[in-house]
Amino acid sequence: MASASHRRSLRKRRTVVVSAAVVAAGVGAGAVVMNANAGTVDLYHQTLAAKDGWASSGTGTTGGSKADSAHTFTVSTRAQLVKALGSVSDTTPRIIKVKGTIDANTDDAGKKLTCANYASGTGYSLTSYLKAYDPATYGRSKLPSGTQETARAAAQKKQAANIVFKVPANTTIVGEPGTNAGISGGMLQIQNVDNVIVRNLTFAATEDCFPQWDPTDGDDGNWNSNYDAVTLRGATHVWADHNTFTDAPHLDSANPEYFGREYQIHDGALDITKSSDLVTVSRNRFTNHDKTMLIGSSDSEPSGKLRVSIHHNVWKGIVQRAPLARVGQVHIYNNLYDVTTLNGYAVQYSINSRAKAQVVAANNYWTVPSGVKVAKLLSGDGTGAIAGSGNLVNGTATDLVAAYNAASSKDLKTTVNWTPTLTAGLETSASSVKNLPASLATTTGAGVLS
Repeated sequence: MASASHRRSLRKRRTVVVSAAVVAAGVGAGAVVMNANAGTVDLYHQTLAAKDGWASSGTGTTGGSKADSAHTFTVSTRAQLVKALGSVSDTTPRIIKVKGTIDANTDDAGKKLTCANYASGTGYSLTSYLKAYDPATYGRSKLPSGTQETARAAAQKKQAANIVFKVPANTTIVGEPGTNAGISGGMLQIQNVDNVIVRNLTFAATEDCFPQWDPTDGDDGNWNSNYDAVTLRGATHVWADHNTFTDAPHLDSANPEYFGREYQIHDGALDITKSSDLVTVSRNRFTNHDKTMLIGSSDSEPSGKLRVSIHHNVWKGIVQRAPLARVGQVHIYNNLYDVTTLNGYAVQYSINSRAKAQVVAANNYWTVPSGVKVAKLLSGDGTGAIAGSGNLVNGTATDLVAAYNAASSKDLKTTVNWTPTLTAGLETSASSVKNLPASLATTTGAGVLS
């Protein structure tokens, strides 16, 4: 079934690109990896290993590994990516190799598009929008409506038509090694489909040109944006591995304020919502971002779904939602959280368990600077649970839940209704966990696979 995983202790094996002669001998075209423990692995046809998190459950996650030559594509432009993805209803297995960085904000001919291009013809202007919905005259009791809100929605719809890439079932999307592969300014939408693999890509600069003002959001209102770099909505059997997620080059510190609130153009990095299920998120790098990973879009999502495994990732310069979990059974292990403020991104919390979420967070490592209290690393609404042990803070074993509960009026529960069994690669020894800052430095994010 699944190929042996290159992620079984990357520190204990060596990886080399196999020569063309080896490829010609029958391994297949494309990037090929030599694993000293498991033999030769074709990166583009690789499948999720058995027992590697929730995405390995049941039928497992094989992506487009069965694709024929007619459904194997190499793409380097937005137009080529759209063509390779084809219709979202076409379940034919396909492999899409991304070569270089694809700029989503370009037209079919490759011409650069700006926010002004999307606004053109809609009647929208930020100046007019701000004038129409200034709380001093419009008030704070209702969402914007009328001419400028209609124009904003139309402009946002034009941008979405250009930058949202809809991924069909049975698809593998992999960055071609050595090409700085990634997608700038775009969103991969994995919605109501099964069996998708996304690997070795940098997702950067996913920005909403037209955030909506919501005066009813919180005490002071908020600007809300619309695009995640990768979004799962009702998706099943998804493996996101060795990707990098960042706001760069436009960081939140550069955002202006309107109506006294930050004009936020970034939404999530990797959101898993709308009863998505059976997801493994491994060896990614999340950096320079605020609302990073949402599991469950509302407190009222039905139970029985939102089963997610999150392991061997690096979270650095992340404000919150690493992740925020609702309802589901979520296993978080062997991750590195560096909560040192980075480029203005200061931690609010790392893990939030709410809406009766059943989270097991074990054998993770937090780097915490002086001045940041351990009680800030977790959050909850009083109904969620976080179990697990073996977590280290600056190298010292620490009961994070006890620290949080001692400082909070809404205690996290400490027992869960399930026991993780799909735990391939789990490192439990104190020495292994203590080594996570070093081991994950060279084995996570895009550009590592070869």
